[in-house]
Amino acid sequence: MGSIPSAVWIGQLMYGIDVREYGSGNAGATNTFRVLGKKAGWPVLIIDILKGLLAVKLVWLSGKYLPGTQQYINFELTLSIAALLGHIFPIFAGFRGGKGVATLLGILIAVHPGAALVCAGVFVATLLLTHYVSLSSMMAAFTFPVAIMFIYHETVPSLNIFSMFVCILVFITHQKNIERLIKGEESKVGFLSKKAR
Repeated sequence: MGSIPSAVWIGQLMYGIDVREYGSGNAGATNTFRVLGKKAGWPVLIIDILKGLLAVKLVWLSGKYLPGTQQYINFELTLSIAALLGHIFPIFAGFRGGKGVATLLGILIAVHPGAALVCAGVFVATLLLTHYVSLSSMMAAFTFPVAIMFIYHETVPSLNIFSMFVCILVFITHQKNIERLIKGEESKVGFLSKKAR
């Protein structure tokens, strides 16, 4: 489910192009907005969020674990990692995907809505202040383990480890963005334009 390459398929169906050949070269919502504009960007964003959320909620089909138990949470986290890695390395698009931020949002909503809301607030605040999507994503990712461990005081070890894994993974996938931010070469948000390409 995570491997559904919404940016690639929508770009090819609507415009006959592969978004990975333009902009940042990523098959994600941000690059779709930047390259193709809102008409393609919003569907990609919504699909990527939903595929993360729905992948985690496949836990309902098992009927084996009780919600709230450590086994249930561990199963959710296993599904989360599978969906996230599927988005970053999609089997349906030559293993060249996006950075996983939108899919991660869907995952967080499914796994821990409260922490997801805190992270979304940090993302929006950072975006409004800086206009950098990459920096906003990294700040939200950094906030996730903080929210899990210090705001909600979660005691399930796997959830705490997962929150740190998510933070590290987002920073790893944004390495080039970090370099551009340091050099002052990072692109600012342009979602309000019809088409940035």
